[in-house]
Amino acid sequence: MEIAKFIPWLPLLAAILSGVCCMKRSLRDYASWIVFASVAASFGISLMAASHITPDSKAVTVPFFEWIHAGEFKANFSYYFDTLTIIMLFVVTGIGSLVVWYAAGYMKGDKGYARFFFGVGLFIFSMTTLVMGDNLLLLFLGWEGVGLCSYLLIGYYYEKPSAVAAGKKAFIVNRIGDLGFALGIFLTFREFGTIEYALLFEKLHHLTPETASASVKAIPFLLMLGAFGKSAQIPLYVWLPDAMEGPTPVSALIHAATMVTAGVYMIARMMPVFVLSEYALPAVATVGAATALFAGLIALCQYDIKRVWAYSTVSQLGYMFLGIGVSSSIGGVFHLFTHAFFKALLFLTAGSVMHAMTGQLDLRNMGGLRKKMPVTCWLMFLGCLALAGFPMSAGFYSKDLILGDAMAKGISDHNTWITILAWSGLFTAFMTAYYTFRLWFRVFWGAEHYVMGDDHHGDEADDAHGHDDAHGHGEDHGHHAPHEMPWSMNAPLCFLAVGAVAAGFACHHWMQEMVNASSAAVHSVGGHGAEGDHPSLLGMDIHKAVMIISIICALSGIALAAYFHLIRREAADKVKKNYAALCDLLENKFWIDELYDVAVVRPLKLMGSVFFLIDRLVIDGMVAIVGLLPSQMGKFVRQSQTGVLQGYGLGMVLGLAGILIMVTWMLSQTY
Repeated sequence: MEIAKFIPWLPLLAAILSGVCCMKRSLRDYASWIVFASVAASFGISLMAASHITPDSKAVTVPFFEWIHAGEFKANFSYYFDTLTIIMLFVVTGIGSLVVWYAAGYMKGDKGYARFFFGVGLFIFSMTTLVMGDNLLLLFLGWEGVGLCSYLLIGYYYEKPSAVAAGKKAFIVNRIGDLGFALGIFLTFREFGTIEYALLFEKLHHLTPETASASVKAIPFLLMLGAFGKSAQIPLYVWLPDAMEGPTPVSALIHAATMVTAGVYMIARMMPVFVLSEYALPAVATVGAATALFAGLIALCQYDIKRVWAYSTVSQLGYMFLGIGVSSSIGGVFHLFTHAFFKALLFLTAGSVMHAMTGQLDLRNMGGLRKKMPVTCWLMFLGCLALAGFPMSAGFYSKDLILGDAMAKGISDHNTWITILAWSGLFTAFMTAYYTFRLWFRVFWGAEHYVMGDDHHGDEADDAHGHDDAHGHGEDHGHHAPHEMPWSMNAPLCFLAVGAVAAGFACHHWMQEMVNASSAAVHSVGGHGAEGDHPSLLGMDIHKAVMIISIICALSGIALAAYFHLIRREAADKVKKNYAALCDLLENKFWIDELYDVAVVRPLKLMGSVFFLIDRLVIDGMVAIVGLLPSQMGKFVRQSQTGVLQGYGLGMVLGLAGILIMVTWMLSQTY
């Protein structure tokens, strides 16, 4: 296990070397393969570590170096390995290496090529530090690291105002959640005298919801605020859709393998703390279900292909929080694992479409691309099946496990609210299938037409792969027709496609054993951690009933999408016309961004302007007055410095006379 402590440091070394490559143009192209080799090596070491960390083994702490030791406070740079750590490392380094492989071709020709891979290497370092740290402070260090890297990579195109604004938005919104997280860490240390997982979990064994103090019960609410910010849950979700301003591989990395999964991981890791409050997990489940439904509604009427997948990510993260919130840790973590495969696949295939369409994003400006991009078409199809929860796909297994466990908990506990959340999750599954295949049918099926983007080098990188000279049949084909991506970019997508199809049935039992052996397994439901018979629904086992309903929802959503966006597109236009107000509401995302702008951003800017004036007029004025007196005295005294010797002599005589007069007067008063 000693070698496992180098997992984070290999990507950091690669990031440093990529920074060196920035200094010389001839070295620029080496940056991608340096980072890819380092992340792949970290994945290999993670596989080696997995052979030592099994469901039957205990958690292992691997010390690296002493970090902070002040009085009773101790936080070393040590790594905590249990089964949950291994799962997360597989996601971060495994999916991360495939994304880097794809990005090596996708970003080829970009002037900031080495700078991009510097940010990616630093991103992977921060995320692996986050999931491997043996204490909350080290987790927080990685937490802030991924926040910094997201700012750098979302705002990668720093000459583009919208990219800069999106980077700042992500950074600032996450600071709101991070404040709560930091306060939660402080309160944890105050209540338990430690922030190290091993010692903390040992002390928690003696507590129950009945014996826990109010301060202890407040800790999970502070921690979940940080999770809601990092994993884009209501009300702090608004930064994630704007993160599309970064290069597409960054979107895949953030949405699938790194940053947004951090909040789910943190709650799963700290589950022993969350169960001490009767209201913490229900709050997590409520926010998760509400976010899943809300983001799914918005995705129904979006036309930007990356934005559809962005709101899909927000919705799927809501599912993960719903699973964690109903104590289905297996379901929540399993969905995190499977989602990484199919969401990375969907984003990267969307990136291939954008690359081929020279930056075009609008669904309305493309169609029939399956003939031009057959490999990309069917790779995205496999990802769509998984996202829609089609039977036997990866998403089918993990999503249905969450919904089945939620329904089981609601019925067995006679908790109407949890049951409502489970039904809302099923309705969201129907919407997910619909908007997923709406995009696929619109892009790849129907009459062949396309309007190329304005940037004839692609949306984010120079196209160094050549173009088909044949023109399309669209209104404006630009200089080139859409074309298939080279196999240097499609090859990693094939691995992701295999995971999108097979990760569900291949890893189901392994995931169950791994999560049950971790700190996330506290009070697991659905027959995975508790004994007893399942309640029934529709006269059958509740998980089977939910599975059947979920399959009906998925197939119905796909069929409806096929009808409106493949068979009779004019019918979709008619529905949009008849329900223009509702469609406008969804297309404009409920005007939440505008509401935040009016209610939060503008008042803060006005407050900043007021304080700026106070600073200039009052604070600076006081400083100016204080400085004015010696300045004016200096001007007065300066007049006496004439440089004339007689004047200096006269001044000395007058001064001496004044001194004599003063001494004489003082003596006369004394005697």
